[in-house]
Parts: sequence; C-alpha cells; structure tokens
Amino acid sequence: MKNSRKDLFVIGFALFAMFFGAGNLIFPPYLGNMVGSKFAMATIGFVIAGAGMPFLSILACSKTNGNFEDMAGKVSRRFAIICSVAIFLAIGPMLAIPRTAATTHELTIQPLFPFIPSFLSMILYFALNLCFVLRPSKAIDYIGKFLTPALLITLMLLIIKGIISPIGEIVDRNATSVFSSSLIEGYQTMDALAGLMFATVVTNSLKEKGYTGKDGTIMTIKAGLIAIIGLALVYGGLTYLGAQTSSIYSSGDISKTALLLQISERTFGKYGSTLVGIAMGLACFTTSVGLITAGSTFFRDISNGKLSYNMNAIIISLASIIIGTFGVDEIVKISVPILSILYPVAITLTLITLTKNLSHNKVVIKNAVYTSLFFSIIETLPSMGIDFAKSFVEILPLSKLGFGWVIPTVLVLVISLIFSRKQQLSLTENI
Repeated sequence: MKNSRKDLFVIGFALFAMFFGAGNLIFPPYLGNMVGSKFAMATIGFVIAGAGMPFLSILACSKTNGNFEDMAGKVSRRFAIICSVAIFLAIGPMLAIPRTAATTHELTIQPLFPFIPSFLSMILYFALNLCFVLRPSKAIDYIGKFLTPALLITLMLLIIKGIISPIGEIVDRNATSVFSSSLIEGYQTMDALAGLMFATVVTNSLKEKGYTGKDGTIMTIKAGLIAIIGLALVYGGLTYLGAQTSSIYSSGDISKTALLLQISERTFGKYGSTLVGIAMGLACFTTSVGLITAGSTFFRDISNGKLSYNMNAIIISLASIIIGTFGVDEIVKISVPILSILYPVAITLTLITLTKNLSHNKVVIKNAVYTSLFFSIIETLPSMGIDFAKSFVEILPLSKLGFGWVIPTVLVLVISLIFSRKQQLSLTENI
C-alpha cells in the first residue's frame, strides 16, 4: 500500500540532498561577501540558477519518462548521445564527483586527520560511496531518511545562530550587475545539468513505489518543490551570513573555502570548523552517491546493457579518485569554461521542452539549441585566452553580463517558428 505523504518527503529530501553538494555550500557565502547589502537580489539570482533551473530540468525530463536522451533526441540522435556524455562527464568523473571528494578531504578529513594523505582519503571516500551505490533501489531511501535530516540540522544550526548573533556589519560593496552575476555564480553548482540526469533516478524510484503517468508527474512536481524550498532557505541563509563578513573581509582577500571556515568559527567558536566539516562531508557525500548512481544507470542504458551498472560505478569511482587528488581550486578552474558552454544548451533545451507549442517542433528545437551552443562557445573563447573572438563577443547584447548567447538564440527561435508555421500553412493550402 502506498504512503504518498511519506514517499513525497523521502523523495523531496533525497532530491534536495543530491543537489546540495560542495559548491552549494561554498558559493553562497562568498557571493554574500561580494555584494554586501545587496544580498537579497543576489540570493534571488542564485536561487533561480541553483534551485529553479534544476527543478525545471527534472520536470522537462519527466515529460519524456525521465529520459534526457529522449528529450535531446528531438535535436538528433547523435546530438543526444554526445550531449548526454558531455554532461555526464562534467557532472560525473571529470568535475562534480571529484570536487565532492576533494572538498571533503580539505574541509572534513584533513582538519581532523592531517596525517591521512589525499589519495588514501579519496579511496576511503569512494569505497563508502560504493556501499550505497551498489544497492541503487535503496540509495534514494537511505539518503532521504538518514543523511538529509543530519545535513539540514547542521546547516540550520549554523544559519540560525548567525542570524541571532551577527558576526559583522553588512556594508554596501557598490556591486554592479548583481542579479546576472549571481545567476552565473549559480552555474557552478552544476545542478541544472545534474537535474537532467537525476531525473532518471527519481522517475525509477517513483515507479518502484507505484507512481506512474499523471501520478508520477504530480509527485515529481511536489517533491521538486520541497527540494527548491529547502535549497532556497539554505542559500538565503548562507548568503546572508556571507554578507555579514562584508565589513570584515575584502573581496578577493579570502578564498571561498576559508570564508566558510571563518564564518563557522566566528559563529560557533573553536568547534565551528568541526561543524562545517561535518556539514560539508554530508553535503558532498549525498551528492556523489546520487551522481554515481545516475551515471552508472546512464552508461548502462546507453550501451544497451553492455556496460553493467556495477562496473560503471567502479570505473566512475576510480576516475574520480585520480582527478580528486588535483584539489578543489584546480577542479573549479577547469569547470568554468566547460559550464559556460553546457549551461546555455541545457537551459535552451529545458525551456523549449516545457513550452507546449514548441516541444514538438523539431526544426525550432534544433535551430535554437545549435545557436545557443555556437554562441556559448564563441562567448567562452576569450576567457580561455583565445582573443580572435573578443571583438565579436563585445558587440553581442548582454555579453558584458555573461549572457551573449541569449538574444541570438531567441531571434533564431522566433524566425524558425515563423518559417515553420508558414511552411505548415503552405502545405495545408496545397492539400
């Protein structure tokens, strides 16, 4: 017999935990420190990118039975495969999963056990991950029932104490383009990309509990809202705590990790580092479990079973062990240009899929998605030291805000839609 209320909260909390990883805990305080008194606007931008877009990603995938390949397949089968693999490498063994392990080592393991080397820490971390991942049908329940409450309690204690006893005065940083820069900062969470892949895990879990069709969609929406509310509250709280340091630390004088440690120590004294270390470890662990589970399922399905689930989980873990030893700063540095290319494509595909009048028009979808891909690549080239595209990028509307791909994509979408409808009318008249 189904217990819908219980299932709803288990899935909702699990979704929150899978999304809430290392970046979600590090970036909001640093954002608050940079914008100071404009922390409210920064929170809105970050929540849209770090919570709203991930929810829309899962909702869009739910329209294609939780399968991102089917959604991207409206562009072309080849594009779906290449895009899926690129996203999974980014949120999987190349960037996100190693970042969770490296962050756990630097903020949880190293402060408590400084004698443990990075490589050994990686091995222990992923061995524990595999204990959860190799039982995929139970992974969602384990995360939702046990790990998420512990994570939420730890974070709420930090935020509430910081609100009651502010650690510093919030000052005006004279920050500009706060909303747009906060949106881009939200890219670093990688959650909009992760949502495209987590959808499979969530959909399968709901099916196992007996929710299919319309019931499954309704449960997905409700669970997603629970996750969004949780993420928004935490993001808002952490951004506010970061804003309290605007009178203590100047932007650029302290790293994201060090700022979080300082907030914890100033809030809870000498036990602050231990508290944030536990919170970080839980946040990273729950996310990596979800990512490895989703990744193993993805590569099993895309290979038609030739690559087994268990073998995929082991290979992903081994690759993540190696890259995780690079350290957090190097992994974040590598991720910036990659995410600047992948995010516009994911956003375009997600929004079109959710638009009823566009979701079945393959010509419009293909033209819009390829346009977003082309201009996101062009816009990213100057940041990679390739200067020949700089003059072209500068003339693009919104390029100074980091959204030079938006206007061209919208224009191509509108033009494609007009021509598509004219063709349909012409065919109808000929008939």
